Amino acid sequence: MIICATADIHSPLFYDLFVSAIENLKVKPDLFLLAGDMIERGDVKEFEKVWNAMFGKIDCPIVACFGNNEFDEIRDFLKQKYPKIRFLDDQSIELEIKGLRVGIFGSTGSLDEPTSWQKRNIPNIEMIYERRRILAEKHLERMRADFKILLLHYAPTYKTLEGENPRIFKNLGSIVFENVILKQKPNLVIHGHSHRGKKIAWVDKVPVYNVALPVWKEIVVIDTERDLKPGLARFV
Repeated sequence: MIICATADIHSPLFYDLFVSAIENLKVKPDLFLLAGDMIERGDVKEFEKVWNAMFGKIDCPIVACFGNNEFDEIRDFLKQKYPKIRFLDDQSIELEIKGLRVGIFGSTGSLDEPTSWQKRNIPNIEMIYERRRILAEKHLERMRADFKILLLHYAPTYKTLEGENPRIFKNLGSIVFENVILKQKPNLVIHGHSHRGKKIAWVDKVPVYNVALPVWKEIVVIDTERDLKPGLARFV
């Protein structure tokens, strides 16, 4: 199975880079994942540009989670206007792909410490983050899929944040979320949000990809038969 993924287009900021990345994509994906922050600061008109860049070029299932720039008040609008994209907002879905049942749980994810803006503007944000971790664990546990994917915007480990300022790791992701990965062991974890982080890390035997467009400068291509088998060197 060929999975393509990206995040943090922040259109219009990295829109031209996204268009170039789509045009340079040399494979035909079986699944395309968007890990949030497709637009900048809730600018819904920019999503039309993102969709148009993919239209006619990506003909496989497209599954997305929301980032912190897809504000709560625009999420229902995006779901209704772009029904061909399966948006997951603390939800899961199962798809039949190449004879496999593929289960995906999608969420914005959690931070170990909310940003100062979040503390001021989102009541009970710590409880929201805890609830997301609980939901992720429950959904993954209940899945009877052949292949399980955890799709988040915020990093669910600090390992892919290497390259960022360590003092803000807790504002970019959640090491607590690692417990979900260690317990449920999805086959693949995808996230974005970290523009200067590491491309790939491993939590135990689970591959975690930071697919932020500013990091890769291209669409991330994952061949599940080739790329998800850790060698001994990965644990050194």
